[in-house]
Amino acid sequence: MSSPTYDALSSYCVPLSISICLLSLDLRQMKKLLNRNSIIALASAAVSVCLMAFVFGILFASKIDEGWKIAGMFVGTYTGGSSNLTAIAVGLDAAKGTIAAANAADYVIGIPSLILMFAAPAIYKNSKLLRKLWPYEMTEAELQGDGDHEELMASKEWSIQEIAWLLAIGFGTVWAATTIAGMVFGPGFRSAGRIILITTFSIYHLHRFRHVRKLRGNFDLGLFVALLFLTTIGFAVDLKQFFGSTFYITLFCFCVIVSCIVLHLLVTRLLKVKFEYVLLSAVACISDGPTAALIASSAQWKTMITTGLLMGVLAGAMGNYLGIAVAYAIRGIIGV
Repeated sequence: MSSPTYDALSSYCVPLSISICLLSLDLRQMKKLLNRNSIIALASAAVSVCLMAFVFGILFASKIDEGWKIAGMFVGTYTGGSSNLTAIAVGLDAAKGTIAAANAADYVIGIPSLILMFAAPAIYKNSKLLRKLWPYEMTEAELQGDGDHEELMASKEWSIQEIAWLLAIGFGTVWAATTIAGMVFGPGFRSAGRIILITTFSIYHLHRFRHVRKLRGNFDLGLFVALLFLTTIGFAVDLKQFFGSTFYITLFCFCVIVSCIVLHLLVTRLLKVKFEYVLLSAVACISDGPTAALIASSAQWKTMITTGLLMGVLAGAMGNYLGIAVAYAIRGIIGV
């Protein structure tokens, strides 16, 4: 079922949510990630996703409609979560059926993977074999810290004025990026170029303006706007086409997520990265920062809660660039 309302939501909600969500990237706290373990772990996770999505994207592109776009979408969702998948899908002008099928495959494969990652701290702690195979871990004192850590899932306060500022900045950023993309980029790259510009401008706002950094509720509001778009996807899907394409897309997704996790583990084990950073970097990319922080909290890794959040936000900021780059690289090779 099609409706002009769905097209309007697609045009406005996705780019607006990208801009507002990225305002949660606290550049001043990024220095907390500047240690050997965190840099290697996050880089390994992101590169593993890009490499595996590229390899399997070439293999599956001929079997799936818009396969090169789906490869970029999987890079997005596994370097920043579902919001990045949607952002890249819109940037690449993917069909609604393709977006729905990619999201469905992500849930089918991603949820069991996420359950395993939630169980990983307990499994590792109680397994002598795993601790022998991976002897690099943080001490209990390092994990507990001095008690000065951010509380997860605490109540939040944000005002109508802050919501108004966030919406104004978001719409202004989208307008500027759309205008410039229309003047600079050709039809084949205009949508993708707009997403890249929105990402870049939003990060610049944080670096340049102190008032923007102090606004509260950015991630929550941005996610809410993105979910408005996702609710319309199911209404606009052709079920016959959806079920016909889901098998290969799900297999594609399975190959990407399993291979990138294996590669990530091999690289980080070879470079002797501590287990906590390896796990949280994988979760931050495959899911998002809040989920990584939740795993750190449930495992009582108190000093790693903020690190998990920051990893997710930084991965999400990189995801738009990486996903679009991988998609167009595959397109150039297969000649679509």
